Amino acid sequence: MPKAILYDSTLCIGCRACEGACAERWGLPYNDKIAAEETISAHKLTTIVTHGDHFCRRLCMNCLQPACASVCPVGALQKTALGPVTYDAAKCIGCRYCMQACPFQVPTYEWSSRLPRMRKCDMCSVRQSAGKLTACAEICPTGATSNGERDALIAEARTRLAAKPDQYYQKIYGLSEVGGTSVFFLSAVPFEQIGLRMNLPRESMPMLTWRVLELLPDVVSTGSVLLGGIWWITNRRAEVARKEGPRK
Repeated sequence: MPKAILYDSTLCIGCRACEGACAERWGLPYNDKIAAEETISAHKLTTIVTHGDHFCRRLCMNCLQPACASVCPVGALQKTALGPVTYDAAKCIGCRYCMQACPFQVPTYEWSSRLPRMRKCDMCSVRQSAGKLTACAEICPTGATSNGERDALIAEARTRLAAKPDQYYQKIYGLSEVGGTSVFFLSAVPFEQIGLRMNLPRESMPMLTWRVLELLPDVVSTGSVLLGGIWWITNRRAEVARKEGPRK
């Protein structure tokens, strides 16, 4: 069964333990200066963002049909059956198409490195493959971040919404955005108030791209016919003019 992460903003106390655990899992530096950075970067793959009295996490959404993997020309990014979208730096050619394609603007690049890589959260793919929880879920002291089977977490999120309707905004973020993701959010306020994008399509980005590409043969065929017609008319006029000779 595919895995997922559920982040409940109403339970988050902004302790940033998830950030420290993520940094340790990736072997990245973490100190007070980095903790104060509320943006994801090549050295910080998840972050807690403060929105007044509310908190929110930023991390890779590990989409069900990831746009990053669909545009990668060398297969460096792969969607696994377990849920995570993994990255193989050995295959990466540094084209950075994934950065342009991601609707959540997650992938980052090691601009200052001599051998740069793209960096993003892979939902602790290695840990989950070994039957462990993600590092962020394991360390969270309040249960704001939980990890488990995707269907079970969706059911848990719906149970929380039904049990405390006055404490939750009645929607699960990530359930239908861009075809669905492997990371879900619950919040006490509308999601845009905690910085989540609300102008995303329900269909996956690769599916939208494919629908456009499906039209290309017709466009190319029609264009070829039109260009061919213009060429024939132009040459026919020239041929007629040659036969008629110069006009008097």
